[in-house]
Amino acid sequence: MGELESLRVFLAVAEQGSFAGAARQLGMTPASVTRTIAGLERQLGVQLLVRTTRQVSLTSAGAVYAARVAPLSLGLVRAAEETREAQGITSGGIRISAPLSLGLKVLPPVLSQFAILYPQTHVSLALSDGFVDIVEEDYDLAIRISGPPVDKSTIWRKIREVPRVLVAAPKYLTSRGTPQSPDDLAEHDCLSYGSDARDEQWELSKGGGRRTHKATGAFSSNSGDLLARLALNGEGIVLLPRFIVDDDLAAGGLVEVLADWTTPQIWLTLYYPPYEKLPLRVATFSDFFEAYIQEIRSF
Repeated sequence: MGELESLRVFLAVAEQGSFAGAARQLGMTPASVTRTIAGLERQLGVQLLVRTTRQVSLTSAGAVYAARVAPLSLGLVRAAEETREAQGITSGGIRISAPLSLGLKVLPPVLSQFAILYPQTHVSLALSDGFVDIVEEDYDLAIRISGPPVDKSTIWRKIREVPRVLVAAPKYLTSRGTPQSPDDLAEHDCLSYGSDARDEQWELSKGGGRRTHKATGAFSSNSGDLLARLALNGEGIVLLPRFIVDDDLAAGGLVEVLADWTTPQIWLTLYYPPYEKLPLRVATFSDFFEAYIQEIRSF
């Protein structure tokens, strides 16, 4: 293994605090990682890591070495990526943050097709329904479903609007009655969906009429998928992005409630750190994702 690859393995072990963790990150075997570190230590003539049964930590010499070589390793990776980009070659890694529901229901075919077209690009995807600071946590891109952006520290790109629907299970409506107006919601169990899992304020409008309703029921969650399953079980009415419940609506497990009333717009938006220019790999994925999403009828 070359010296640059040895440095990459060493830095991965230092970051993970584990030979096994570094092996998983790099796609190597733990034995290969161990041999690489042993070879690097022999070459330098110093011990870089202290190994115990529970963890691996840097020695003082290892900490100094890591501090010196980490910027060099990163610089070499970026130099290689910039050289490829100058030739129009998409490669390198992309760290993406996305909502859990979108990741489970929409992204698998996107990622599979992207990998076929751009095999030299590695996508690392973190799914969370909570807010993620992409600058602080070093993401290349975040996919969000939310109201119009107010964040001034990032760059954003609107992909499309995301329709929402009020839904409930037929058995729930048979038992409790079907609301004819938003005022009737006061007599129903309404499941609340939000990043902080607190009671949600529904704003409904039709023509010139507007109503607000505080969704109070037995359950609140930051997971749209969980609330969709609860609604299927007959636990109440929930307001969700259509793509989460589209299959259940088609199958008849859920039906729309107050379909002639609309809610404020929410957007599917891409967020970026404050790049002067989007890296080619990020721009390529963004364009590919947008083209795919625009073709999905249920979105």
